Amino acid sequence: MSLFNRNPNETAYVGEKKHFADVIKNSGPGELLIWRQPEEDFNTNSTLIVMPGEEAIFIKGGIIEQTFDNGTYKLSTDNYPFINRLRNMMTGGVSTFNCVVYFIRKAHTMEILWGTDSPIKVRDPVYKLATSVQARGSYKIQVDNGAKFLTKMIGNNIAFETQAGMNKYFRNEFVQIIKSNIAQAIQASNEEIMGICSKQEVFAEMLTPQISVPLYEYGLKLIKFTISALDIPDEDPTRIKLENAFANKAVMGVLGEDWGRQQAADIMMGIATNPGAGGAAAAGAGAGMGMGMGMAAGGVMGSMAQEMFKPMHQQAQVQQPIQQPLQNRFVQKSASAQNEVICPMCNAKNASGAKFCNECGQKLVSATINCPQCGAVLSGSAKFCNECGAKLN
Repeated sequence: MSLFNRNPNETAYVGEKKHFADVIKNSGPGELLIWRQPEEDFNTNSTLIVMPGEEAIFIKGGIIEQTFDNGTYKLSTDNYPFINRLRNMMTGGVSTFNCVVYFIRKAHTMEILWGTDSPIKVRDPVYKLATSVQARGSYKIQVDNGAKFLTKMIGNNIAFETQAGMNKYFRNEFVQIIKSNIAQAIQASNEEIMGICSKQEVFAEMLTPQISVPLYEYGLKLIKFTISALDIPDEDPTRIKLENAFANKAVMGVLGEDWGRQQAADIMMGIATNPGAGGAAAAGAGAGMGMGMGMAAGGVMGSMAQEMFKPMHQQAQVQQPIQQPLQNRFVQKSASAQNEVICPMCNAKNASGAKFCNECGQKLVSATINCPQCGAVLSGSAKFCNECGAKLN
């Protein structure tokens, strides 16, 4: 057995052995966020090359000695050629002055996909229907503090980590933040869920500060957070109800009052032209019918009919002071009728109290009599009481 054992770490070097001075540079795949360079315990004055978009962390004796941005550097490691073999013969060739380099990707990551593992239970703020929504999207991050990222998240025993692997660190925490904030925002919006689901950008902007907090604690920076979909699951039983309600409201919002007046006019025309309705229905297709229809069809149709016939109602209000009140006309007509006696033979009008007709000489009866049963005032020629039906003499 050789007295001076070879350092087993030398198999990672070019030619499977250390050289007088080696060049240490990132040899890991480009999609990795962090990569532990396999060459360890390299000799002092070895060269470190850091490429643009990455950062190197030099660890010596288990302590982060220094971090390096892009550039070329000489490293001091306390490992020397030839001397190391003599010094390390009691440790199986392994250097007691361990040193290693981690490379951190500083460029922005590609999109990392996320999604809620289960629907978010909510209640529609307008229609008060219990339903659920689901969300999915992506985010981009950047390693902002490589030393914190390595010590708090990765640790020394992990050789590399991909950007997609970030989900295993933050999935549950992200989902918790997303679910709670979306549910609170929906309830506070006082809008239909179908309308809220089209505001992904607004929700993403609202969630960005919340999601940035746990990332910052691990040396990461949130570059972009997006929600690509926020919708009600197809299997949700209330989806069709909410879609129909939202669609009807959207139609009324586009057509406005014209839609209401047109609908009321079409219904009025249908009633007026209905053969079974008769002339009364046709005549009733006026302003009064609008209010009756409103009561039958609910508050919405009532409002539409009222809007449709508003000009007619206003015109009636303008003309009313010119016309004589109906009550006054009735009183005057009644008083005039009480001062006249109608001849039963020729229908001529005679003065009150006349005993014979001034046209044909027919004997006249009293203008009015009282019913002996109920006391109702009746015409003098009446044979039966029109109140109680008693026969008159």
